[in-house]
Amino acid sequence: MATQTAERTAETEQPQAVVVRFAGDSGDGMQLTGGQFTLSTALAGNDLATFPDFPAEIRAPQGTLFGVSAFQINFGSTDVDTAGDAPDVLVAMNPAALKVNLSALKPGGLIIVDEGEFSKRNLDKAKYDVSPLDDDTLAQFTVLRLDISARTMEAVKPFGLGNKEALRCKNMWTLGLALWMFDRSRQPIHDWLKAKFAKAPELAEANIAALDAGHAYGETAELAGPLRQVHLDPVPTAPGLYRTLTGAEAIALGLVAGARLLRLPMFFGGYPITPASAILHHLVRMKEFNVTTFQAEDEIAAICAAIGASYAGSLGVTSSSGPGIALKTEAIGLGIMTELPLVIVNSQRGGPSTGLPTKTEQSDLYQAVYGRNGDAPMPVVAARSPADAFECAIEACRIAVQYMTPVMLLTDGYIANAAEPWKVPNPDAFERFPAEFLSEKNGPEETLLPYKRNELGARPWIKPGTPELMHRIGGIEKAVDTGHIDYSPGNHQAMTDARQNKIANIHVSDQQVSVGTKGGRLAVVGWGSTYGPIHQAVHRARRKGLDVSHIHIRHIWPLPANLGELLKSYEQVLVPEMNTGQLKTLLRDQYLVDARPLTKTSGQPFQIAELEAAIAKYFDGIPGNEGGEVEPNDAQLPSPKAVNP
Repeated sequence: MATQTAERTAETEQPQAVVVRFAGDSGDGMQLTGGQFTLSTALAGNDLATFPDFPAEIRAPQGTLFGVSAFQINFGSTDVDTAGDAPDVLVAMNPAALKVNLSALKPGGLIIVDEGEFSKRNLDKAKYDVSPLDDDTLAQFTVLRLDISARTMEAVKPFGLGNKEALRCKNMWTLGLALWMFDRSRQPIHDWLKAKFAKAPELAEANIAALDAGHAYGETAELAGPLRQVHLDPVPTAPGLYRTLTGAEAIALGLVAGARLLRLPMFFGGYPITPASAILHHLVRMKEFNVTTFQAEDEIAAICAAIGASYAGSLGVTSSSGPGIALKTEAIGLGIMTELPLVIVNSQRGGPSTGLPTKTEQSDLYQAVYGRNGDAPMPVVAARSPADAFECAIEACRIAVQYMTPVMLLTDGYIANAAEPWKVPNPDAFERFPAEFLSEKNGPEETLLPYKRNELGARPWIKPGTPELMHRIGGIEKAVDTGHIDYSPGNHQAMTDARQNKIANIHVSDQQVSVGTKGGRLAVVGWGSTYGPIHQAVHRARRKGLDVSHIHIRHIWPLPANLGELLKSYEQVLVPEMNTGQLKTLLRDQYLVDARPLTKTSGQPFQIAELEAAIAKYFDGIPGNEGGEVEPNDAQLPSPKAVNP
């Protein structure tokens, strides 16, 4: 009897967080389904993090393995930092989606599968000799077989749609079932569908009917075990206005905020490239904030137009991904030589050349810090999450104008596409840093010195057309102070040193310890989007009593002034990166610390479990750490953020 009671309690116990992955063909609307489920989750008050994962092809052959599109969301009643490790629930719309994503599912997880798509033809495309629904392939999972295609066709039959149009509604049937499973309201989705199909109300009504049919199935099926409703309470949050936003949205908003704090118009020159294109898409809708957007004929034209805008007195901005940044490199050098403010956003993706257009990586750090001809130093700032990208964009704008220099802001495909809740800040809380333009001659005896430097090492900003302030501009070496062409050895040495010192002396905040203490046995040092999994892994390791801390670097170049001393206070430094060890090399070079790499270049983010294992491996065999357990050494250790119980 006691055993039966415990089993019933376990069945009814509600989790603190759940990871769900929707997967299907690239034409099945999985990104749309995930996006609308994210909206409903945010409105329910849960914390969340998402991970859209889609193919590079515009439309891969239907039903093939390389055409699978997936959307993962981790949501819960506690703080969430990552999109989660292994999904608790996998919704697979066809055999290919099942095959590609099955290995990620946690043992015992729930699979909801559209068995209507498991035809011989689709099984062949997915390289299945026998249907996995008919053998023991899925033995370790809980499987719910539904003919979603047929149920959708039945639901939309009254609207007279053709078979192809009717089947396009099956993602809404699936969404309806998911909304029921997690106790979500359908009304926001109803409203969204009516707005989306305002010019085709019959399509809106058909999709609403499919959504409601999926929800009704969950209400009325009364299946034992696998299909039960799960309610997750809202996460405790500080009062305020919240919204969900992606990294691309955050960057666009941050750039606009930065320009407003500078009291400057903004010019954005861009060229379409995954995953950076979304920034241009968002900025196009912000003209009322004195934003001018320009889609150029190529990457070179985009950045040169932005440099021209900065020369004319606007805040010039451009963005791209690694391949486009390579094309912009000469013009970046021009911005450094002319010492004009410019913000360059690099949404990193995987691999050299075209590489992995829709997958994430952190492989452009060398490119950002070193990747130009000549000695061409440039500040580099890295965002750690979608919400953090807002503040990083403002910081990039500040540095660019105050120090009269191009600045590179690094994000990646994960940050750009992922979404999380964001507390909308009070605009009055931001310190303004208005730009200043030279309006009169600044040299002795009424002379103009366009390269005379202020206390920050920055030259004055002169708008063209300002009376009596005509000066030379261009990529040839300038003379100290006067800006005249000067090839002499001494002058080039002086100007190289001046540009170098200006960047090296940029004021950035001291490096803080994100989790743990200053000094100890192990510091896990990260940058960019590795923040979430490192943060969680270190929290969990410290709960076990392991002497490990987390340090996350926002300012990649110049590095914080106290970082070297901080790193040397630990016995060992571990650097997880989604590359082959680029920050590790930078830290070794600058501080002569024995930083050890933990690298991953699969196109997928780190999992918390991978980092936990790496931390545990370090402590294995150290006296006092047998079994990975020691006494806690931090009485103020914060509680971990539950992600995936």
